[in-house]
Amino acid sequence: MSAPPRSPLTADKIRPGDPYELSEGELVACLPTGERGGRGNLVGGSVLDTDPAVESAGVDVGVSVRPDMLRAPDISVGNVHDKPGWASAAPPLAVEYADTGQDEGELQRKMVELLSAGTRWIWVVRLSGARRVEVYEAGAGLADHGEPSPARSPSGGRARRQPALSPARVAYPGEALEAPGVLKNAVPVEALYDREAAHEVTLRNLLQRKGYESLAAVQASGREEGLRTGLRDLCELLAIELSPEREAALGAMKEAELLALRERLKRERRWP
Repeated sequence: MSAPPRSPLTADKIRPGDPYELSEGELVACLPTGERGGRGNLVGGSVLDTDPAVESAGVDVGVSVRPDMLRAPDISVGNVHDKPGWASAAPPLAVEYADTGQDEGELQRKMVELLSAGTRWIWVVRLSGARRVEVYEAGAGLADHGEPSPARSPSGGRARRQPALSPARVAYPGEALEAPGVLKNAVPVEALYDREAAHEVTLRNLLQRKGYESLAAVQASGREEGLRTGLRDLCELLAIELSPEREAALGAMKEAELLALRERLKRERRWP
């Protein structure tokens, strides 16, 4: 889009890549993300996208549940499909990164519209000052003052109501965030902005998607399989028949049981 169109607008008049959102038919300029915000978007998106319960997620996905609205959360979790165009349903969980110079009034309006459209939780990651995450929930903390805001939209349109949301919770480093029904795992606050913390959580999530609860579980599984191989070799040397029942028992044993069986075979030279 070479020049901003006249307001009021509908979402179908804005193309992917245009630097605008749409609020009540009014254009809202979207500026480039700073360095801290860009890093946060990347690592936070990885953490949330890999959660075992998440089927879809995206970054800067335009959400338009009605013609005069187009909002793009920094991270959307859920209702993000592999197709062109705007998402027609709001994500159950949305994440916004707020840094120095954040337009708080516009952020409030954006959150109100997303929560009203069906988003259940919005996490606002505060990157300036003390690191923290504000948690906003649908149906909680909204107080519309009922008076128009003195600020006008970037397109020079009418003044709009200035909503006011209060967070249901503020979480700090060392604490965790939950989104029941959307995420399987709690998310450490640091994992939404700290690269190392995000990598640890992402690895845990990926392992869980493959059936392992943690890296320690993978390591234990490797040790157990090595013990089973050694026990089969020992049985062969001792001329101990491994029937299907005994193979099934071997497959079900954990590390401590396998170690105990090895000691008994060495001592008694027969299957216990």
